Amino acid sequence: MNSAPSIKELFFSFFKLGWTAFGGPAMVVHIRKMAVEQKQWLDEATFRNGVALCQMLPGATAMQTAAYVGFKTRSVFGAGASFIGFGLPAFLIMTVLSVLYVNGHSLPPMISAFKGLQCIVIAIVANATFTFGKAWLKDWKGIFIALTAAAMYGLSLNPMLVIIIAAICGMGMQSKENSASMRTTAPEQSYSPKSFLVIILFAAIAFALLFVFSKNLFGLAFLMSRIDLFAFGGGFSALPIMFNEIVNVRGWLDSLTFLNGIALGQLTPGPIVITATFIGYLLYGFPGAITATIFIFLPSFILVIALEPYFARLQRSLYFNRAIRGILYSFVGLLLSVVVHFALNITWDIARMLFATGTFIALIFNVQLPWIILVGIVLSVIVF
Repeated sequence: MNSAPSIKELFFSFFKLGWTAFGGPAMVVHIRKMAVEQKQWLDEATFRNGVALCQMLPGATAMQTAAYVGFKTRSVFGAGASFIGFGLPAFLIMTVLSVLYVNGHSLPPMISAFKGLQCIVIAIVANATFTFGKAWLKDWKGIFIALTAAAMYGLSLNPMLVIIIAAICGMGMQSKENSASMRTTAPEQSYSPKSFLVIILFAAIAFALLFVFSKNLFGLAFLMSRIDLFAFGGGFSALPIMFNEIVNVRGWLDSLTFLNGIALGQLTPGPIVITATFIGYLLYGFPGAITATIFIFLPSFILVIALEPYFARLQRSLYFNRAIRGILYSFVGLLLSVVVHFALNITWDIARMLFATGTFIALIFNVQLPWIILVGIVLSVIVF
């Protein structure tokens, strides 16, 4: 391995990579190429253990992997530099798109564009449901938990309660995959709590300042943090929770506006939860955009720092692995319920059905999402 990079090198390396970070979890491959092959900051085994850790934790996997690389090379400040550098391009682009949306969404071309984009977003979430279901639902127990979760969400049960129930059900299940996953463990490491305490202190100060100076921003930060803490399985897992809290519980946005935010999020590099920037901006302007963005990522960032030294022990825990599996099952059901809810908010006709079907087929054949979105915008303006 090469010598440890500087904080500056970590930031700008991930900042450059962040401008092309389309594809969400697929960006882990590109992070590996940079960190292991090109820069040789980590060896293959260390990087592989980090990816396994990030997949087990809630939050956006690619963002957490960036933090892991920084943490392994330059401790907590390296993790922060990598994390911020990788996510900053998505935040900047999404902020610009949010400003444009607020000032131009009522213009006829924009209305036409979003009519098609809303159908495309439904197809994207449907494809995620199909992909995750195929990967995670291997037996009738998983299918039962997924369908039960979908039904509970359809009955307006709190998604966080559904996740807890799924985790408890998962702990009562037996699975060969659980045993197999525990045989691959990372070596335990010595750990100083100072790094963890630094980031916890930062988070506590940030919450305290928001509470003192703006109760609205404090509420937004607290909500986004809760969403991130329960988003097991990657950024798509946050969508049903975010939708329920923002649209159903608080009524901050209507369903179609939320759909538009997801559509804009697909135009940006980075994880799909960058939609939080859009939500924050629509609610409270630039302060809201910054607050929502920081706190939709901060809890999972803290978890990477806190749990990385104990990863081997977690992998050997039978009930931890079973609980995680139950949670992943439930998110297939939650995603399914979001597809149904979104679809019920669309007035379907032949054109919209063709948009959704074409997008789903294109995703099955691995057409790059930015091209789908750009073509969809052009066709929407023409058709609608």
